[in-house]
Amino acid sequence: MTDLSIRCATLADVDPVLRFWREAAEGTSITDDHDGVTRLIARDPESLLLAARDDVVVGSVIAGFDGWRCSVYRLAVHPGHRRQGVARALLDAAERRFLALGGRRIDAMVLESNERAHHAWGAAGYHREDHWRRWVRSL
Repeated sequence: MTDLSIRCATLADVDPVLRFWREAAEGTSITDDHDGVTRLIARDPESLLLAARDDVVVGSVIAGFDGWRCSVYRLAVHPGHRRQGVARALLDAAERRFLALGGRRIDAMVLESNERAHHAWGAAGYHREDHWRRWVRSL
C-alpha cells in the first residue's frame, strides 16, 4: 500500500471523480453531477478525499463537517483495488480531519441493500443504529 496517496480533490478532479463513481460507487444521487461536486469542492475544499495510485483515482470519501456533526458519504473503492486497505486509509484520513476540526462522532450514510459495505463499515469499527431512519426531501 505504499504506492497509495490520499489527497483532497480539486476542481480538475470533478469529471474524473464522476466517472469513478459511475464505475465504483453503489447507487447514484441527484448531486452526482458536475455542478454538485464543484459546489462541494468550492464550499469545503478539504471535504472530498481521494485515494490514488499512479495518479489514477481508486477510492473516494466525502468527509463533511458542519461544525457540529461529522458525516461521511461516498466511500467507494474501485473493484480492482478492494480489500487492499484503500477504504481504511480513506477513513483514517477522514477521521484525522474530523479530529482536527473538533469532531466527536461520525455518521456514515450506507445503503441498506449494500451488504458488502455493511461488512466493511463493521470492520472499520462502525456500528449500525437501527432506531434512526433518514428522511429526505429533494429541492
